[in-house]
Amino acid sequence: MPQHITTNLNRDIARDIARIYCTLSLMGVEALAKLLVPLKFAKGSVVLEEGEVCRAMYYVSRGMVRQYYYKNQKDVTEHFSYEGKICFCIESFLKQEPSRIIVEALEPTTLYAIPYEALHVAMMQNNEIELLYRKILEHALISSQAHADSQRFENARERYERLLRTYPEIVLRAPMLHIASFLQMTPETLSRVRSAFNKESVNRKAAEGDREQPV
Repeated sequence: MPQHITTNLNRDIARDIARIYCTLSLMGVEALAKLLVPLKFAKGSVVLEEGEVCRAMYYVSRGMVRQYYYKNQKDVTEHFSYEGKICFCIESFLKQEPSRIIVEALEPTTLYAIPYEALHVAMMQNNEIELLYRKILEHALISSQAHADSQRFENARERYERLLRTYPEIVLRAPMLHIASFLQMTPETLSRVRSAFNKESVNRKAAEGDREQPV
């Protein structure tokens, strides 16, 4: 990662991360700000190649990224991250081994990298950074488990409704092909599920409107 100077923008991003994941003191914010490395990616750019070691966590300041892998010559979407989320390939990051996961920018994207080595040095010097790291890991693991449980125990309609309820930005911004892959269904199935859901929503609103009409 390139060397950089701590800026007020870095401090603003550090405060944003602290608000989302773990409250930090002024000293904690300053320590985190010193770690952040701003990176910009054009739409379609690869953030992390297959076989590359994930050497940083990436906070998404602007845009959206997708994590995916190849299985039977098809790409399978594993995760989406957008503003306010942190993206990293957990196994590769923790083990510092090559990743089978690819990360690409779905939109023009600004990321703030938290480099692995600098982070671990900071954790030895600052307990707040260590706590922040633990909270980020907890969040990532819980999110991963929730998605895995959804795939195991919910049908296609329930999976789509959960995504719409918990992460509406994904439905609004990500390509439907990638959303279908993320939900482990074909694009045709997703199209049918969305059509049925939208039709029921329209009928429900119409019925509610009829009930509100004066007698």
